[in-house]
Amino acid sequence: MTESLAALVGHDIEVVSLAQVAERLGVPRTRVSQMIKQGQLLGVREDDRWSVPAAFLTTDGVVKGLPGTIQVLRDGGYADGEILRWLFADDDSLPGTPIDALRSDRGREVKRRAQAMAF
Repeated sequence: MTESLAALVGHDIEVVSLAQVAERLGVPRTRVSQMIKQGQLLGVREDDRWSVPAAFLTTDGVVKGLPGTIQVLRDGGYADGEILRWLFADDDSLPGTPIDALRSDRGREVKRRAQAMAF
């Protein structure tokens, strides 16, 4: 994916490099790349650098429920760019964005919406 994250989601969001993700998670950088390939995280490549939305990380690791949500949407045929857009789109029924809901431990609501979208 070569489109900038701001262009994908329609507004600026904080991003971190793969090296920063690796440091925060306490894993090698190659493990972070593997997590992106496996759908545990989503990243965006801009020029020669990959970045990950900072909102996908907590002090303990990856936001609970994010990998499962990504997988449900991928299985439903959504591309990574579409998933990123959806995660950061305002949803009055949550309220907020799906990533905000995941960060607030409301993953069940998010996953239900993702499953409905995938069908």
